[in-house]
Amino acid sequence: MTDRLVEANQRYADAFRDPGMDARPVLHVAVVACMDARLDLHAALGLDLGDCHTIRNAGGVVTDDVIRSLTISQRALGTTSVMLVHHTGCGMETLTEDFRHTLEDEVGQRPAWAVEAFRDADQDVRQSMQRVRTSPFLPHTDDVRGFVFDVTTGLLREIDPAD
Repeated sequence: MTDRLVEANQRYADAFRDPGMDARPVLHVAVVACMDARLDLHAALGLDLGDCHTIRNAGGVVTDDVIRSLTISQRALGTTSVMLVHHTGCGMETLTEDFRHTLEDEVGQRPAWAVEAFRDADQDVRQSMQRVRTSPFLPHTDDVRGFVFDVTTGLLREIDPAD
């Protein structure tokens, strides 16, 4: 499969022209989202190349590494807004922290990271918004909004942080 992707890159590179951009996102926004293959964030949000920083992980949860990326995005590269995107039917809703114990039994070592599984995407978006808003490393925490993307309709539903 990797060979197929490398071949596709060659075709892409053959037609590629340097857009002359730098690493600063044009829209000054960072989007944190799940890595789920059903989410085409640029298409769903009407974004073009260079518009935003995109940070993706399993569940789209705000981990220490996401805070690290957001800190660099804000402090070094000028973003001021954060958009969090979870989605319906997320695989993280089917896991528990027992996943770590299973891994430990299988490989003989417990992962240092938490699974960050959740049962309720809305509540996890609220928790993620709170993590961003309370991070001492992030200077821009006023414009932090969270959403759940419906994988069957393509629509975003905004999550009220106060519910």
